[in-house]
Amino acid sequence: MSKDHITLYTTSWCPHCVRLKNSLDRSGTPYTNIDVEQDEAAAEWVKSVNNGNRVVPTVEYSDGTHATNPPAADVRQKLAELSG
Repeated sequence: MSKDHITLYTTSWCPHCVRLKNSLDRSGTPYTNIDVEQDEAAAEWVKSVNNGNRVVPTVEYSDGTHATNPPAADVRQKLAELSG
């Protein structure tokens, strides 16, 4: 887990992943990115929280919660809660 409170599980080809990362980058929101095509353990974790499906983007928060394909605004709001 990242000191930034947010870990994104993504792929390079997923348009939803690109959109989420671009939005978080524009707002200066810190996160750690893990490409599930390069990390089999990460891919297995994503499947474990998505009913066996490798759905990206999946976001893991430092409090142990996660969200599947969330809007960037929701990610920023959760980060504010975690950082507060």
